[in-house]
Amino acid sequence: MMKVVRDGSNVGFNVRAYRQPHELRLRTKMDAPDSGFRLPCTCPFKEETTLKIAFSALLLTCLTTIALAGENPVGFRSSTLADAHNDRTLEMVVWYPSATTAATQLIGDDVVFVGASAVRDAPPAAGKHPLLVLSHGYRGNWSNQIWLASALAHRGYIVAAINHPGSTTHDRSPKAAAQLWQRPVDVSRAIDGVTAQPEKFGLVANDRIAVVGHSLGGWTALEIVGARFDPDRFAHDCKTHPQLASCSVYGKMNPASTSEAKTALAADLRDERVTAVVTLDLGLSRGMTDESLAALPVPTLVIAAGVPSHDLPAELESANLAKRLPPASSRYVEISDASHFSFLSVCKPGAEAMLEEEVPGDGIICRDGDGNGARPRDLIQQQVTSLIAEFLQSSIYKENSL
Repeated sequence: MMKVVRDGSNVGFNVRAYRQPHELRLRTKMDAPDSGFRLPCTCPFKEETTLKIAFSALLLTCLTTIALAGENPVGFRSSTLADAHNDRTLEMVVWYPSATTAATQLIGDDVVFVGASAVRDAPPAAGKHPLLVLSHGYRGNWSNQIWLASALAHRGYIVAAINHPGSTTHDRSPKAAAQLWQRPVDVSRAIDGVTAQPEKFGLVANDRIAVVGHSLGGWTALEIVGARFDPDRFAHDCKTHPQLASCSVYGKMNPASTSEAKTALAADLRDERVTAVVTLDLGLSRGMTDESLAALPVPTLVIAAGVPSHDLPAELESANLAKRLPPASSRYVEISDASHFSFLSVCKPGAEAMLEEEVPGDGIICRDGDGNGARPRDLIQQQVTSLIAEFLQSSIYKENSL
């Protein structure tokens, strides 16, 4: 199921990555009581369908709870990071190691996606811990990679995730979305917010900070370690490849509409505190300069979806990026039965049919690879978690230094 190559093939990136299920009229993770951000629920689904989903969800929740019963619980806190200068308030959540014995609750669980267990506002565990910040894709949100956050928190990481204003599920402000260069700044602010509050999240090992990004979040992760984006290069490339999802999304955000915006987008946005990055089926990398990628100063793991996609052929994104990174400090992994949506949370039984009933075509977010040997999403995500943990351990998080 996994192919490790430097020149790569079959990297999937579907335009529907930018049409998240959270856009549907249903109670999503950001609307759920445990998230701290509640919106009205206007579910239009038939009663029979809803009851079937509810029963299946209850069964899956029970099985998940049993599976986690033997693990040490992790803490979970939600926070708001104010911004007096740019009017860009950030919603941030943090998973962290804890020695609590309190009862857990499901975080980010909704009618479509499976959540993860944690103890809300638990006291953090003693000692220093590596920090990992998650950056979601276009119109995604902090809960998209909750499966990864929970797994790594159980392995001793403090994991923060933020909603990027303008390109998140319930904030699509055109003005905020156009400020694409603010995404790496958001990540830096999250690092500031976690490291400044050890009493809430635990003490961060300041020399062990990493960023993981999915889709547009992968672009964000590379930018924060020194990759430089050239708006003119990308615009020219999109004339050659207008079918690409990256080009259509870039056009919607319109981040280079003025000379000032182009300058900000092309600036050096590096945060030297970040010492490793991981990209998950990223987008927009074709606009990054060869020179900046060849000189990228930190270890980089590029994970690609191997299920073919018309909207972003293999050679045009993750595999292309991998060719331009320093061979000695980068690794490219292609997972043949993973789709672009395999990096979102596991869908509940019946969720795909429910999504299709609401908006035909949206059930794609619950689909992974098909055919003989294709695995369920939870097994793909176990592999991804192991790849990331092993990469970080071998590159910068030495066991004897924790």
